[in-house]
Amino acid sequence: MEDTHPARVRAADADRERVATVVQSAGSEGRLTLDEVEERLTHVYAARFTDELTVLTADLPRPAPPRPGFPLTREALRRHPALRVHLAVVVAVAVLVIVRWAVLGAGFFWPAFPLFWLAVSVLVHARVRSFRERTGAAVPY
Repeated sequence: MEDTHPARVRAADADRERVATVVQSAGSEGRLTLDEVEERLTHVYAARFTDELTVLTADLPRPAPPRPGFPLTREALRRHPALRVHLAVVVAVAVLVIVRWAVLGAGFFWPAFPLFWLAVSVLVHARVRSFRERTGAAVPY
């Protein structure tokens, strides 16, 4: 049997599984009854083209895009040498400040204030890099 719609794209198993997950989630949230979930899943696994799959979830809300995670990760440090250097400088300064406090024997832990601002500077740097990556802005090294 020849297809009369050459612009249609065939659905892959991954496409069917993605739509099946959406339908099952909608059922677990109470948006669909058990009968509706069963009926839609039958159509999902019988679908041959992607446009047949989109019809099955057209009346369901789209999931919210994932929020970006914590910006200071090992992967971020691998990708951004400037962030690695910044972190190394912060650690070196933190060690020097703490050693100076310990050697002088001051009772009050005054290094807490500079350590706080050093940590904030690294987190802001990582957050800016993360934002620039997501938006496609140029990230100078």
